[in-house]
Amino acid sequence: MKKQLVLASTSAFRAELLRRLAIPFSTVSPRCDEAEITGEKPQDMAKRLAILKAESVVDEFPNAIIIGSDQVAVLDNKILRKPGTVERACEQLARMRCVHHQLFTAMHVIDTEKDISRTVINQANLWLRKDVSDQQIEHYVLTEKPLNCAGSYKLEGAGIALFDKIECNDWTAIIGLPLLELGKILHEMDYQIFGKQ
Repeated sequence: MKKQLVLASTSAFRAELLRRLAIPFSTVSPRCDEAEITGEKPQDMAKRLAILKAESVVDEFPNAIIIGSDQVAVLDNKILRKPGTVERACEQLARMRCVHHQLFTAMHVIDTEKDISRTVINQANLWLRKDVSDQQIEHYVLTEKPLNCAGSYKLEGAGIALFDKIECNDWTAIIGLPLLELGKILHEMDYQIFGKQ
């Protein structure tokens, strides 16, 4: 019988990505403080939160593989938090027109039975189209409502049309869960994606 796989996330996008591997898994809401730490580098913040999310549910699953993930968007060395309002989302997107920004996606995977873990960080560089108007940005935000998304966009949806160029190693990382790295880690942890355990 395969070891239980647990996604420590309430994100529908991460769950949808994990379903691509066609393996059974459970989702659980992580219980951790996601507050920023003054002076923390964006990639360190993403890594810390991914670790905290996975570790927050370890006691509930003594024989499982737990996956935690987090994303941090950065513009001009400043972290772009989830906007929360239409106004802030429009403001964030408008600021992105003249300069590229980064999206850091961190993932932490724990095998609770063997007490081993792996952490990876993926960086993407993104360029918003310079010719996107304020009206187009507002229409996008009102239509797709990316108010709980780092950077104020959903690349898995209509948000992709806002961009001119994206550089990354793994497109699934941009959406929230780096499946290329996850596949490698699960193999290292002797979790068989294909075939019986």
